[in-house]
Amino acid sequence: MMVTLLGATTLVLVTLAPWVLSAAAGGKNLKSPQKVEVDIIDDTFILRWNRSDESVGNVTFSFDYQKPGMDNWIKLPGCQNITSTKCNFSSLKLNIYEEIKLRIRAEKENTSSWYEVDSFTPFRKAQIGPPEVHLEAEDKAIVIHISPPGTKDSVMWALDGLSFTYSLVIWKNSSSVEERIENIYSRHKIYKLSPETTYCLKVKAALLTSRKIGVYSPVHCIKTTVENELPPPENIEVIVQNQNYVLKWDYTYANMTFQVQWLHAFLKRNPGNHLYKWKQIRECENVKATQCVFPQNIFQKGIYLLRVQASDGKNTSFWSEEIKFDTEIQASLLPPVFNVRSLSDSLCISIGAPQRSENKPVIQDYPLIYEILFWENTSKAERKIIEKKTDVTIPNLKPLTVYCVKARAHSMDEKLNKSSVFSDVVCEETKSGNTSKIWLIIGIFTVLLALPFVIYAVKVLLRCINYVFFPSLKPSSNIEEYFSEQPLKNLLLLTSEEQIEKCFIIENISTIATVEETNQTDEDHKKYSSQTSQDSGNYSNEDESENKTSEELQQDFI
Repeated sequence: MMVTLLGATTLVLVTLAPWVLSAAAGGKNLKSPQKVEVDIIDDTFILRWNRSDESVGNVTFSFDYQKPGMDNWIKLPGCQNITSTKCNFSSLKLNIYEEIKLRIRAEKENTSSWYEVDSFTPFRKAQIGPPEVHLEAEDKAIVIHISPPGTKDSVMWALDGLSFTYSLVIWKNSSSVEERIENIYSRHKIYKLSPETTYCLKVKAALLTSRKIGVYSPVHCIKTTVENELPPPENIEVIVQNQNYVLKWDYTYANMTFQVQWLHAFLKRNPGNHLYKWKQIRECENVKATQCVFPQNIFQKGIYLLRVQASDGKNTSFWSEEIKFDTEIQASLLPPVFNVRSLSDSLCISIGAPQRSENKPVIQDYPLIYEILFWENTSKAERKIIEKKTDVTIPNLKPLTVYCVKARAHSMDEKLNKSSVFSDVVCEETKSGNTSKIWLIIGIFTVLLALPFVIYAVKVLLRCINYVFFPSLKPSSNIEEYFSEQPLKNLLLLTSEEQIEKCFIIENISTIATVEETNQTDEDHKKYSSQTSQDSGNYSNEDESENKTSEELQQDFI
């Protein structure tokens, strides 16, 4: 029973303890501040908040911060025991690309609970402040010098100082009509103003890459000067002739000398004075005419600014309006260089980079397309093809025919809209194609088939020639008929000598009968002689008998 009573008493004391302490501190609990806002403009970090209870006086406020990877909280410098509802913690060295956490509490004799601010990244939270502006006046122009937002040693815009773009609003002090000018450099010149007139303007900066737009600067006003005796040159333009640039301008007075200067355009983005960075063009120094010519190779690829000034020997005009000069746009597009190689019934064209007069190839970073014209050398009918490739084959051409080719280049970028002149004409003869080879094979095969018939015809022709011009000495048919029996025929045509020198005239058929009988007796005698003298070798008797028979035959014919 006693233990239960002691426990209940302890519980009552613990419950009443905060009320007792609160009464001792003034009778009220402190509430945490509300609606805490973080304002970052350039490198200035400002915290603003609202009091929770305006009736409680002599209350101070303190902030803590915590970086990523930290477990403990650190007191925020510049924001400790603040009596107002605003504090500046710009002195804190932070990584502007890392998140940071903040918390705040109210303090008097006692303290409120902590109020935590949503974490944030300083760079994302930062706003662009107004740029610093300085003005210079001419008779019909105002020169504006713009310094980027932030301090000279700005941490917030350290990586973006050259990425700022500027815009301005200008108006006559006596009028409310405003003119807006966008995307100007840190040093900009406004032309075509009235002399001795007060103009006012304001400028703001922007970071397009981060989608940040700053606030306008304070309004600045300046009065233009009295009109100068010599006006500046006007209507400046650059044209291309062959491999030279021609700079032209208009001027009111005669008997003047002119000079031309150039500057890299990117230098305009850098803050500061660029007066001594302008350079003279030697070919355009102290010229008497309202134009000058200078070679293209004095400028490398890039964007430049050009300006012209007039002088009469005593007085000098202000510089003309600066014109932008882009070598990539202004430079003429040179014709392509190509080689033509003959193939079977086609031509292979290899296109290379164009060359300048010193045989140096021209490097062109923008894409090109090529227009190729070709025709037969004996005809004027041109055919055209358009190709993006540098290796082009023209097929289905006539074999063993001379074709001529020429080409020119066009820029694919519509903004450039440039075309070169046509290249020199190159002519090449095509080689024999597969059709000619097939006809050659057919011809050879035909000759081989006809060869036996030709040989046979030659032989027949030779036989006819021999028969006509070289007849044989064979006896006529009537003689052949009478001497049809072989023994007598052999006797008469025994030797060639007998065939040529021995001739017989037959007058009586009985004589032929006698010769036949004699011939038969001779054959019997030869048979007998050959049988009786086969072993003795006595052939002479047979010869003598034959000679004797021949003599007898001759006598009988006579």
